[in-house]
Amino acid sequence: MKYVPSIAFDEMSGSAKGVTAAKVRGRKYIRNRGYGGAVRTAAQAAVKSVFKQLSQSWRNLTNAQILAWNALAQTQAGKSVLGTSSKISGANLYSRLNYWIVACGGQAISNPPVLQGVEAPVEAVITLTPTKFTFELEGEPADAANLKLVIQASAPQSNGVTRAYSKAVQIGGVLEAACEEYDIKKDYDEKHGTPNASSPKVFIKYFFVNTVTGEKSGEMMTMAVLQEDPAAGE
Repeated sequence: MKYVPSIAFDEMSGSAKGVTAAKVRGRKYIRNRGYGGAVRTAAQAAVKSVFKQLSQSWRNLTNAQILAWNALAQTQAGKSVLGTSSKISGANLYSRLNYWIVACGGQAISNPPVLQGVEAPVEAVITLTPTKFTFELEGEPADAANLKLVIQASAPQSNGVTRAYSKAVQIGGVLEAACEEYDIKKDYDEKHGTPNASSPKVFIKYFFVNTVTGEKSGEMMTMAVLQEDPAAGE
């Protein structure tokens, strides 16, 4: 709730004792102080822990190693929150690549790798019913050496939602980059709950990562919609 303060608070701003004083468009007000959400899932905590470790290990690199990472970063580009291309720092590149190396069970590398590029996966066959949720690539990469498959999925969405790929999070661990039918129902249900008639849509992203270099392929995006289980005998 906001309160309009008296003239005694004309120059007051900031937070204290559970309230915040501010000025918006020339109008001063006082509102209850917001502290933000402190709830963090186990998955979020795990990701944050890895990046924290990488931030600490970056500071332990030699000057020559830091310069090498900075030089490699100059040849790469990231994306801003608006989707435009932007330069990234050596520390940023170090964390990005090493995150996937560590997530795949490896040890963070101190020296920058020779980047090879990773081809994106092909289309996938996805089956989503009340009793089944499977994922299978229609083909394997030309060179699957050192590649792992990562599947991300959103929580169940209603029919009115047309795009929710930004809500997709990793389901289960990293998988082999192979033409194999993976049963992801247990991992999905534990993460998001079970899709139902009122929320039948699941938005899915999947990609490959190189476990040696930490490189990530382009993301493939698709949507699964809950279907009825086949009738017995069909």
